[in-house]
Amino acid sequence: MDARAIIARLRRGETPAVDELSWFAEGLADNSVSDAQAGAFAMAVCMRGLNSVGRAALTLAMRDSGDVLSWDLDGPVIDKHSTGGVGDCVSLVLAPALAECGAFVPMISGRGLGHTGGTLDKMEAIPGVTTQVGPKRLAHVVSEVGAAIVGATARIAPADKRLYAIRDVTATVESLDLITASILSKKLAAAPDALVLDVKLGSGAFMKTQEEARALACALVETANAAGCRTSALITDMSQPLAPSLGNALEVAEVMRVLTQGRENPLAVLAAELGGVLLADAGLSDTAEEGSARLADVIRDGRAAERFGRMLVAVGGPLHFVESWPRFLPEANVIQEVVAREDGYVVAMDGEALGLAVVELGGGRQVESDVVDPSVGMSGVVRLGDKVDKGAPLAVIHAAREDAARRADLAIRSAITLGPEPIPAPNLVHERISA
Repeated sequence: MDARAIIARLRRGETPAVDELSWFAEGLADNSVSDAQAGAFAMAVCMRGLNSVGRAALTLAMRDSGDVLSWDLDGPVIDKHSTGGVGDCVSLVLAPALAECGAFVPMISGRGLGHTGGTLDKMEAIPGVTTQVGPKRLAHVVSEVGAAIVGATARIAPADKRLYAIRDVTATVESLDLITASILSKKLAAAPDALVLDVKLGSGAFMKTQEEARALACALVETANAAGCRTSALITDMSQPLAPSLGNALEVAEVMRVLTQGRENPLAVLAAELGGVLLADAGLSDTAEEGSARLADVIRDGRAAERFGRMLVAVGGPLHFVESWPRFLPEANVIQEVVAREDGYVVAMDGEALGLAVVELGGGRQVESDVVDPSVGMSGVVRLGDKVDKGAPLAVIHAAREDAARRADLAIRSAITLGPEPIPAPNLVHERISA
């Protein structure tokens, strides 16, 4: 086959055959396709698009460019993926809760991207935890504990890794077809029986409008189901941070308050909502509502916390983390409040700006080689609709240095808008998309 002919077909608006897309994906993985050809391919897909058959074929070709896991377990293998937001630490609550309900959860996760936090960075804020494990170790942990949150090895969807780097420098990141293939090639490589997708919508998400979020959710659900994985999606709100804390150790602290104190907040509610859909799709509950209720119970009564502790120990974490988690998490050198300069109600929040403020503090990466400081970020962030009195805190900054804290103060004030009248709290879940 010839890369030039495949690119030319795409340029004309035609969809290449399944075997052509498989050949091109193999070429991406083994470098027989050049960077120039990969860039031209990405641009042609971005400009002309693929039909649903071509999108599914590209997804499976990229999945099959590397290892595809297999399982021999006495229950369904299920997983969840979020398109990214701020204060989004659902995975750390959900994975152990699902395991407690009889599922097996090999959650292959990622690091922070842009203004959004990364699940692996949050896990690694816990001393001793390693998220880079091989397939045999992953299989052992999932079999013994029921859940593991780990990073992808170099052999998981290598075609996607190559194409993603090309997209980043060729202004083709926003292609719906390429986003779909990128997300699902990695998730389907874990061979789940069921998958739920948390598609974020709002100021703290990559998708800012209902139309964008729905288009992505529909493409993901259609493609994953065509690939043989029972999949649903929830479009969920990201017009404000999900948890009241942003930053790796600070978000772990919020997770532990949910798991050990039964704290009822949007983080706990969304974990149960997403998990309920998964349990129903996997046949572990009759309805999503029944599944959500089961998950809420295991989160509230401490069973999910116990499972989380076992999961941590299995990947190198401390033995008694659940019982005494505050002493294990790193603390920032500078902690100071951002106080309101006037009375008012919180009427708008720029979630992306808040996320970038955490990155600027050192809690994320501006370039791939940056070392993340797990202790920095912000906590106690107000929520939409809150009444704030003059002098009351809008948030609490956790910084390594005074100058960084001053810059974060300005960023937080700019990102939070106060008005004279209250606004209704947004719905946490906007829409469910099923096959």
